[in-house]
Amino acid sequence: MQYSSYSGKEILIQTAKWFTDGSKCQTESFSVLSLTDTLMPISSQIDALLENLKKVVETEGTPVFMRFFLSDSANQEAILRKRLDVDCPVSIIGQAPLNGTKIAAMVWCRQAAKLCRIDDKMWQVTERGIDEYWFTGGLSDKEGSYNQTVALLDELSAGLAANGLTLESDCMRTWLFVQNIDVNYKGVVDGRNTVFDRHGLTSDTHFIASTGIEGRTESHDNKVMLDAVAVSGPGVKARYLYGASHLNRTSEYGVRFERGTAVEYPDRKHVYISGTASIDNKGKILHEGDIVRQSERMIENVEVLLSEAGCGFADVGSIIIYLRDTADYSVVKNIFDKRLPDCPRVIVQASVCRPGWLVEMECIAITRS
Repeated sequence: MQYSSYSGKEILIQTAKWFTDGSKCQTESFSVLSLTDTLMPISSQIDALLENLKKVVETEGTPVFMRFFLSDSANQEAILRKRLDVDCPVSIIGQAPLNGTKIAAMVWCRQAAKLCRIDDKMWQVTERGIDEYWFTGGLSDKEGSYNQTVALLDELSAGLAANGLTLESDCMRTWLFVQNIDVNYKGVVDGRNTVFDRHGLTSDTHFIASTGIEGRTESHDNKVMLDAVAVSGPGVKARYLYGASHLNRTSEYGVRFERGTAVEYPDRKHVYISGTASIDNKGKILHEGDIVRQSERMIENVEVLLSEAGCGFADVGSIIIYLRDTADYSVVKNIFDKRLPDCPRVIVQASVCRPGWLVEMECIAITRS
């Protein structure tokens, strides 16, 4: 991975580029765009970010996935959508950037990808004879977090089936954004367990890498939003990551997701690390109330998972860091500035699924097979 950054008027752009073996030909990149002027109104912040996002795409190639982070989705999402003019999978979530601005973005680009829109939530991304199916911005009008989770996972499963894939064999990663997670997370867990039971996803088979985290949409009725990616093609294999020296199986405390998944292609691996916090291999929260030590253990846990996948932090293209308490921002930023100064990252406000966890992170890495 090769890192670069650009700091211009009103914007900071951090980019990680991946190159093919023995070649100077760039194939993939991640970029995180963060505004730096906290005094601009939301419309000006959106315009500045989208103007720079367009330049990133012109340089880096076809966008295969974008996520936007908003400080107040109820008032800002409609403004963003009105100005947004992109043809790719897009996720918009209410998770306030903690540098004091109103919007940030992450974009994953590839030089050789071809996109085809299947419906309002699903896209097909084709590259090197391999297909990815991105399901983004999934919302349900059912009542409550349990019913919404079941409906969304069923919709995802039906969409995959229509394209010859299955939830249990081909879905590699999900993100579940939960409004008021301290109240609604149990419904999400129970709903996911219900669907997984139907699909034979158990501790004896495997689960799906996932992040379940606080996140809002523009409507207070949407308790859950779902993003997901599935992969199918010749030579594609999924290897699940456990980090058994440092973490336990999530099913031991009643939830079901894998700690990470390495998606192996003929020439490279995409490594998805799930939302990871300060936990030990008995499922116990470590260093309660201590943001510094929780951050250090969290990073150690992720490092173990990456190592199991055959890579390390030098291969990480993007990091999202979730904080429960905004007062912890400066401390956590300082830790990451020292430990991983170049990797594209964004720190947002989003409570983790257990109140005792003060911080959580997820990341995506790319390495050679």
